[in-house]
Parts: sequence; C-alpha cells; structure tokens
Amino acid sequence: MPVNAEDLPDSAAAAPGTPSPPAEVFTVGCYDERPGYAVHRPRGAASWLFTWTVAGRGRFRQGGARTDARAGDMVVLGPDVPHDYAVAPGARRWAFWWVHCQARPSWHGWLRPYEAGGRLHAVSPVPADVHPRIDTALRRLHADARWSGDGAPPDPLPAAPSAGPPRFRAVAAQGAAARELALGGVEEVLLLATVAAGVARDEVKGGVDPRVRRLEALIAADPAAAHTVGSLAAHVALSPSRLAHLFSEQFGRTPMQAVRDARLRHAARLLEVTDLPVDRVAAASGFASPFHFSRVFRDRFGAPPGAYRTRLRRSPAAGEPPRPQPRPRSEFNR
Repeated sequence: MPVNAEDLPDSAAAAPGTPSPPAEVFTVGCYDERPGYAVHRPRGAASWLFTWTVAGRGRFRQGGARTDARAGDMVVLGPDVPHDYAVAPGARRWAFWWVHCQARPSWHGWLRPYEAGGRLHAVSPVPADVHPRIDTALRRLHADARWSGDGAPPDPLPAAPSAGPPRFRAVAAQGAAARELALGGVEEVLLLATVAAGVARDEVKGGVDPRVRRLEALIAADPAAAHTVGSLAAHVALSPSRLAHLFSEQFGRTPMQAVRDARLRHAARLLEVTDLPVDRVAAASGFASPFHFSRVFRDRFGAPPGAYRTRLRRSPAAGEPPRPQPRPRSEFNR
C-alpha cells in the first residue's frame, strides 16, 4: 500500500519510489496503517523525517542501519540517504506521527547520542511519563501548521479514544509564521524525547552519577550563567578535580566543553529566531568577547554568526544559497 500523500504538495503515486515533500515544505500527519503499508525512497528525502510511534510497530532502514519502533519510540531520518519504512513483520498495525521539515542546527546536539548509522537516529526508550506531553505537543503543532495567520491558530484536534485509530490527515504549513510555530512544536517534542530517553538509558547502563546529571541539566537550563569548574563543583559539593574526572568519564567531555557546547546551541537558536545584533547574541549566550564568540561559532557551524543568520533566512526556493550545515566533525559524529 503506498503512502497516503493526500494534501502533500507535488506528490504522486509511489512508483518506482514514494515521493517526499520538497525540502522547504513543512508537512505533518498521523497515520494508522495495517500490514502491507510501506514507503520506499531509493534516493532518500530532501528533508528530515521525524516519527513518533503511538501504537503497534514499524520497521526502518536507512543506509546500513535499521531499527524497529514501538509505542513511545522516536526515529529520525536525515536527508539524502536511501531509506524505507513499513509496518514491521508480524505487527498488526502501526500508528505513528510523522513530520517532514528542515532540522534546526541547534537540534544536532540532542540527536547526536542516538545515531545508529546512516543518519538514522533511534531515540528510545522514552519514559511513559512524558508521552502525554509529547502527544499534546504533536496535536498542537498539527494545528499550528494549519494556521493562516488570520486570528489565532486553530485549536488542536481532540485526541482519539484509546481504542480508536489516532489518524490526523496530512497538512502542509502554508506560511512562514505557521512553519516557524510548528517547528517550535517539533523542537519541544525532540527535547522532551531526547532528554527523557537519555536519563532512561543512563539508568539502564548503571546510572550516571546524580550530581553530574544535575549539573548537565543546570548547564542546559542556563548556559549563559558564569559557570566555572569551581562553581559547578560547589553546586554539588564536589571538588573541582573530582567533578572534572566524573564528568569526563561519564560524558566524554569536560564540564567547560559542555558549557561551551550549550552556549553555542543557545546562540544558534537566537540567531535563528531573533534580530539581536551579534554582540548581544554573544553576551546573551555567555561569551564575554564577540570576537572569541565569532571564532568558535564559525568552527562549530561552518560560518560566522552574521553569515549564518543571513544564509539561514534566504529561501532555497528562490534559487539562493541553502541553509548552512554544521561542519562534518560536529554533525552527528560524522
């Protein structure tokens, strides 16, 4: 059974491969499929694909990687790599949300720990206590994608009864405001899933020291604060040397490298969604020197802050340069 491409722009029947939306178009939907449903893209997709399984089981293959997805699993496929996905063998159904969009560069750090190869990311297990919040965010972003810009965005569609199929028709965001609002919903879902799954994975592996986990959350919540190894160590009653050892052992980087990475992600987000001057972005992200900020930002994202913002806001559809991507060494461990 080919993918239901109703309401998708430039769609066609799935032969010889299932089409995907154009790279610049944000699309979202929720399907409840039975055995026989399959999508095959021998050239991959131009955009990123984010999926969240609600019920049943799906099977994904991309590049040389493969994974199954069960209820509460997120699978993310990067662009331009051959892939296929389907109702998993032996499963009676597969109900899942899907979003095609361009990934914000600031999401890369959240996804990096979950790459299984071939730009396939399996975010699992996501603890059940965050599932209702993720479901609410998905239904809201589906509504936001339908916003015309006139008045308030529409109300989210009600959740399906527990025994009913969670099916929401595919919609494509028609304006920049609707697209940005919906992207914010994807960001919420991604943050909830990756952080919750990270805690669960740490517990399965024997647990990250709770003091180090508290510091990781502290840095992520306020990256611009005047963090030092000493101040972080004092926050959890450790010596600086003991903290440095624990942090490096459990996260593979020093505390101040974690602070720098969090500040760079925060700065990239500000450049994406605000018009703050670069020096104010630097200060708001915890960098004392705009010159140092520009240098480390260029090293991380492949362009200085001003050029990053300018290129990011140009439209590929108008024949202008595409959005900048992080340098290979910092993108998903590639």
